[in-house]
Amino acid sequence: MAETARKAKRTSIPAKVRSALWARAAGRCEYRGCNVDLVGDLIAGKEDGLYGFIAHIVADAPGGPRGDPVRSPLLAKELSNLMLMCARHHKLIDSDAETEHPEELLVGMKKAHEERIETNTGIDEERASHVIRFGATIASSEALVSTQAIFAAMMPERHPAMRQTIDLEMLNQAYRDNEPEYWTLQRRNLDRLFVEKVGGRIERQEIRHLSVFALAPQPLLIELGRLLYDIVPTTVHQLHREPPTWQWQRDKPVLEFVRGEPTEGADGEIALKLAVSATVTDQRIYDVLGENAAIWSLSIAEPGNDVVRQPEDLVAFRSALRKLYNDIKARHGEDTVINLFPALPVSLAVETGRVWMPKADLPLRIYDQTRGAGFVETFTVGETHRAK
Repeated sequence: MAETARKAKRTSIPAKVRSALWARAAGRCEYRGCNVDLVGDLIAGKEDGLYGFIAHIVADAPGGPRGDPVRSPLLAKELSNLMLMCARHHKLIDSDAETEHPEELLVGMKKAHEERIETNTGIDEERASHVIRFGATIASSEALVSTQAIFAAMMPERHPAMRQTIDLEMLNQAYRDNEPEYWTLQRRNLDRLFVEKVGGRIERQEIRHLSVFALAPQPLLIELGRLLYDIVPTTVHQLHREPPTWQWQRDKPVLEFVRGEPTEGADGEIALKLAVSATVTDQRIYDVLGENAAIWSLSIAEPGNDVVRQPEDLVAFRSALRKLYNDIKARHGEDTVINLFPALPVSLAVETGRVWMPKADLPLRIYDQTRGAGFVETFTVGETHRAK
């Protein structure tokens, strides 16, 4: 094996124990945040290469790092007391920063690393998922750039089908989001990228599941959801602010959505406000559509930016919105349009488009909140010729 011996005399680790450790560590350094691949150096055998070290958590001698008169000899050859490490981190825990690496810390590192390897290697092929990253500025968005954080958020239900993500990056335009040209160009760009990078591969059955990670203006998130619809099974993820992660938190009860219907006598244009991430007053809609607008709504008791904490929240939202789409059409008929005013977490914005059924539901005229100008019209989804 390629473990380099320390200058001091060390316990000889049995070959089967060394092999088991290399396997459980997947040939990678187990120090938190390192994960460097040590297998290549093991095979190459270069004298100046980085070699894998088998390090003791509790030293194999009482006087060594974290050593103990009783436990050191008992644990000297125990797999549970051994870690695979690169040269830099082996030196760090045993000499350069020994006091900063107590036994409990190293045990936690070993446990987390080996559990991650077990999870990754234990997922069957049917759980492979292609990852879509969609953002207004992927190049400058740290949350979307970190593929490691994105891939980690998929576990343990899914694993990335390939190392590369499918990036649907919005073009940098001179137009601003309060100009009609902005929405026309960005929507067209998204539609074309989706056809080129996703649609054809789904038709050829190269893609069987998608995991979506998105940060973009709400109308475009809804458009992405419309493109996804039900063409392939999809999991939409949510970026959390506290803590800052894509991983589901499951630290609050499942969201309960509250439905609102138009006041009696309201016979103007149809409005649907989806107020989950922020409160949207009726007056803001009246300012756009007039005082006689028929306002439907879907909200929660306490709207906020970080309310979606688990996939069950998305399930509850889809169910409530699906019924709302149906009831609006039943009440108002087919020859009209829904004016949509969204204030949603990104995952629910995508689901708003996915729930909408192109052959069954009314067209959606989507508005976006613009600083200093209130809600402005962006574009319409659906057969606009049916609208009055």
